[in-house]
Amino acid sequence: MSIANLPRSSVEQFGDSVLGALHHPNAANSVDMGLWDRDEAEDAIIRLFDFAISLFAIVLFLPLLLVIFFIIKATDKGPALFVQQRIGKDGKTFPCMKFRSMAADAEQRLATLLATDENAAREWAADQKLRNDPRITAIGGVLRKTSLDELPQLFNILAGQMSVVGPRPIVAGEVPRYGRSFEYYCAVRPGLTGLWQISGRNDTTYDERVALDVRYVQTRNLHSNIEICARTIPAILGARGCY
Repeated sequence: MSIANLPRSSVEQFGDSVLGALHHPNAANSVDMGLWDRDEAEDAIIRLFDFAISLFAIVLFLPLLLVIFFIIKATDKGPALFVQQRIGKDGKTFPCMKFRSMAADAEQRLATLLATDENAAREWAADQKLRNDPRITAIGGVLRKTSLDELPQLFNILAGQMSVVGPRPIVAGEVPRYGRSFEYYCAVRPGLTGLWQISGRNDTTYDERVALDVRYVQTRNLHSNIEICARTIPAILGARGCY
């Protein structure tokens, strides 16, 4: 069974019963039966790697996390953290955390822009991204350029909801864009970094992003995860595709 064949209402509701049928190892038309028979030892090693790295990083960056938290609180009204339900492994949702980089009235600003600017509306329809996003605060722009807004996701990794490396966590509205490849996405935990981040990020098309996610799942192992982590540092410093 493919997500592309589901009624749109079923996708949006994203009920557990639908997900159970969709992602069951014996479901018809499965993209790759090998996805449901992964090497448990490899998964355990990667989980141990994730736990150790996230715990170390939280301790290392705790002062920076606190500084960013208080800067956001002091410069803009609203909470310092933005928490949104995202889709994780096996299609289960989890509260994904980020430092808030948008104004408190972000949704209103977006609606106004899309209603008055045809070019912005086309850009948003293509990838749900805007190069000149009026919702971004001054500190938020800095956080996004440096990817520091994603540091709170270290706690998601520590809790086992995310991995250091994997597909970026998506919202339910993005599921139809994955089509049958959504089964690959659900085979692993979403990641803080991944092939997409080191391959141009927002400068790539959404179809290219999906292809990168599929490629990652097909070739995933601890060695490749470490290599992606190493390549993430220069990608962040270069700020390519970060907006």
